Amino acid sequence: MTTEGEHPPERARHPRAKDDLRARARELRLRGWTYDRIQGELGCSKSSISLWVRDLPKPARRRTREQSSEIARRGWEPRLCRREEERQAVKRAAAREVGALSERELFLLGVGLYWAEGTKDKPHARRERVTFVNSDPGMVRVFAAWLDLLGVPSERRTYSLMIHETADVPAAERYWADLLHADPTRFGKTTLKRHNPKTVRRNVGAEYRGCLVIRVLGSADLYRRIEGAWYGIVGAVASMDQ
Repeated sequence: MTTEGEHPPERARHPRAKDDLRARARELRLRGWTYDRIQGELGCSKSSISLWVRDLPKPARRRTREQSSEIARRGWEPRLCRREEERQAVKRAAAREVGALSERELFLLGVGLYWAEGTKDKPHARRERVTFVNSDPGMVRVFAAWLDLLGVPSERRTYSLMIHETADVPAAERYWADLLHADPTRFGKTTLKRHNPKTVRRNVGAEYRGCLVIRVLGSADLYRRIEGAWYGIVGAVASMDQ
């Protein structure tokens, strides 16, 4: 009971306020609205909305999974672009730090590159010959420049491909020949990798050019120089710890 001049409590003045909100929330849910959208419309909490509409069927998905993924991708795109620019900035700065290479630096680089990617002699299998295999154009160019530095003439270099059988072999040969300014007649028989239907291949498309094999003819002495230089590098590093 209230005295004269006093206002009745809010609950007494609007006894059906919450019931009206509940009814409106259920109506909107039946129209397919999300909790966020109902909350924005009615100004009530999500917990209340969940309680009021929990017996109602969940609205059908209006977007396909692909559409939802595309919306999410667009939302992430600005951030991904910033991250990519940061990555590229670090790479550009590192490239500028290298500057020009001296002949000695290129020589040592080539020795390490060959010892990582070239064939090696084994006590049980004598292979004192220089054979380098790689699919990365940058690695191949550096190795070719290293052979130039050592005075290995073009007529002592032969080439061949190791590539998947579904690839465009002539196009791949042209690519490598153009990259190295090599005579196409120096290319030997291609080694084809047979297709395995169970394998999901990533190396497909126009950018796939297989692995280039570079062989140096009459290279036993060159191989011994490479091996000796590599051991010299290892020894120099060991002496730094003493």
